[in-house]
Amino acid sequence: MCRNIKPLFNFEPPATKNEVHDAALQFVRKVSGFNKPSQANEAVFHAAVEDIEKIVRKMLKQLETHAPPKDREIEAAKHRERSKLRFPDRVTA
Repeated sequence: MCRNIKPLFNFEPPATKNEVHDAALQFVRKVSGFNKPSQANEAVFHAAVEDIEKIVRKMLKQLETHAPPKDREIEAAKHRERSKLRFPDRVTA
């Protein structure tokens, strides 16, 4: 899985359109091998991002859980702590 694709389900507040778009874009980049497609592939690349975006939004609306929603700030703090343990020499801003 791409490291830059973050879980989007069961957060309060819910995932934004930008977050869903960014995840779809990262997925298409990974699968296609293009960071930026050539002009010949640009239309297909962007169409794929839009299609995946729609599917992800639909999926997020339909998923069900009994777990309480996760707090974005708490999850981000946990991620920062894991990063500090994993990469102690790196300085984070």
